[in-house]
Amino acid sequence: MTNSQTANEMANAIRSLSMDAVEKANSGHPGLPMGCADIATVLFTKVMKFDPAHPEWPDRDRFVLSAGHGSMLLYSALYLLGYEDASLEQIKNFRQLGSKTAGHPEYHFLKGIETTTGPLGQGVANAVGMAVAEAKLAQEFGKGIVDHHTWVLAGDGCLMEGISQEAISLAGHLNLNKLTLIWDNNGITIDGKVSNADSTDQIRRFEASGWNTISIDGHDQAAIERALIEARRSTRPLLIAAKTTIGFGAPKKQGTEKVHGSPLGAEELAAAKQALGIDYPAFEIPRHTLEAWRAAGKRSANLFGDWQGRYLAAHQEVRDEFARRIKGDLPVKLGEALNAYKEKLAADKPKVATRKSSQMALDVINAVVPETVGGSADLTGSNLTNTPQTLPFTDTDRSGRYMRYGIREHGMAAIMNGIALHKGYIPYGGTFLVFTDYARPAIRLSSIMEQRVIYVMTHDSIGLGEDGPTHQPVEHLAALRAIPGLLVLRPADAVETLECWQIALESHDRPSILALSRQNLPALRTEHIAENLSAKGAYKIAGDDKADAVIFATGSEVSIAVEALPLLKAKGISAKVVSVPSVELFLAQSDSYRAAVIGTPKARVAIEAGIEMGWAKLLGEKGRFVGMHGFGASGPAEKLYEHFGITANGVVEAVTAQL
Repeated sequence: MTNSQTANEMANAIRSLSMDAVEKANSGHPGLPMGCADIATVLFTKVMKFDPAHPEWPDRDRFVLSAGHGSMLLYSALYLLGYEDASLEQIKNFRQLGSKTAGHPEYHFLKGIETTTGPLGQGVANAVGMAVAEAKLAQEFGKGIVDHHTWVLAGDGCLMEGISQEAISLAGHLNLNKLTLIWDNNGITIDGKVSNADSTDQIRRFEASGWNTISIDGHDQAAIERALIEARRSTRPLLIAAKTTIGFGAPKKQGTEKVHGSPLGAEELAAAKQALGIDYPAFEIPRHTLEAWRAAGKRSANLFGDWQGRYLAAHQEVRDEFARRIKGDLPVKLGEALNAYKEKLAADKPKVATRKSSQMALDVINAVVPETVGGSADLTGSNLTNTPQTLPFTDTDRSGRYMRYGIREHGMAAIMNGIALHKGYIPYGGTFLVFTDYARPAIRLSSIMEQRVIYVMTHDSIGLGEDGPTHQPVEHLAALRAIPGLLVLRPADAVETLECWQIALESHDRPSILALSRQNLPALRTEHIAENLSAKGAYKIAGDDKADAVIFATGSEVSIAVEALPLLKAKGISAKVVSVPSVELFLAQSDSYRAAVIGTPKARVAIEAGIEMGWAKLLGEKGRFVGMHGFGASGPAEKLYEHFGITANGVVEAVTAQL
């Protein structure tokens, strides 16, 4: 290792701040920041393109700290580089309530944090999504406006998580050559040596997945710089295997699991600082070192100016479209197109599955909204997420708008998060609703980060039939509704499906699940109403305004509830059906709106081909639920509904039991 004194001092600034912050908080992970300080110093001060004065510059390089437990590495660098909101006070308040320096990097908290990381491997897939978005935008708007790199720092834990293979294999297949993964190869996990649990040859693994690879000493700044420069020239995505020592500089704890997730302790902290030559007080960086970092932070100011000049020289229409895309605004023509199509649906009254209704709606949407990027986890023919406008995005053609994700549900969801975070595109992707189990960690992060990611989940109930209980999602609607901020939309017919798509597109700061049927459903909305009735979560779709019984229903069960109305009327019971395409949107409405929709019924029933959990607020103490109380079975859909009692007669029995 031949680092200069200045280079060592700059890296030690990261180590010192990280050690001090973790010690003060008495909580955190000092090992990674100490071990990766040399990598971060070279990357941020010599190679990456960014400007702290313009932190949201669309053509900045993206940096993803997939190993989010090492958050102090990023926080320290942002402070040293001069990001305005990454103050020394924030560093001192690491992991404290109300601080922007949370235990793991949180998107929205500090400029320079590109994604929320912590669950290992997620950041790797996010970075793949960012690289996809960069490649597409560059193809659309030209390299004069879009030409940047995506860097991701990952540890052994990230590479062990299964999502990492989903992500890196797709990145290699698509040849995302402007993506570089830096592997913090320190050989340590929480339980001790990596060799206790894993013996994978990561170099050969990445090469088998279509990546180029370089191996370096992760503490030799000259070698690091050569590798990072080579990354910009790579013809394939590149793995830099950087051999590091976790907790570098701590005499007794470096190279061991003891420095991974605990403060060093006063004695070891003092010894580490002495060994590293850090002779200044806690949280105080020598002026000459801080000035060197701040100068590095201004290194790309001229590049930003050059980019701004190219951007302003572009045609006005190009600038306006690019700005609209980055801001996330929808085309002004969309509302008119959706309303015209909704009027047509009311007239045509199609009897189709809502998965088909979704494809029909997408055909209209994709023609007007050029920034939608669709896809499916190898279920295109079932999810119906493709339209004539969405040709495949491939390794040789970046103009395509359709991602063939393969059987990678978890990777798909996390890659879509990366596409959304990058800005410029609205990602949507499909699989079966039951397989949200595979994607759930990334769906949860979509909500935490408030990203407009649209999940098209078909085969949403026992209505899928013969595939049986392994594929029938009985508990999934309840489980998804439990995720704060996630919109679960289950439309009843083609009109509601269109309205749900509109809700999802207009929800700039939250993800959506569209739960869609395999089986055909009758048209229920047969009169054109321009207003999006689904946007308030629930509304009366049939029956008497003043009714003795109210029947709440979603999706394919709304038509069953409507079938119950004449049966109840024959018994002298007035009833109404309230379609509830979104439970959470309905519960978010005013008390007066909910009261007007529900009325003052003597009986309440909810019907849904899922479990009862989550319906208590609408049913009250005496209401009855018609639905699933266990797993499904294999058989034709109509036989299954009869077998499990999810029928019009079942609704009638539930109503009369309360009267």
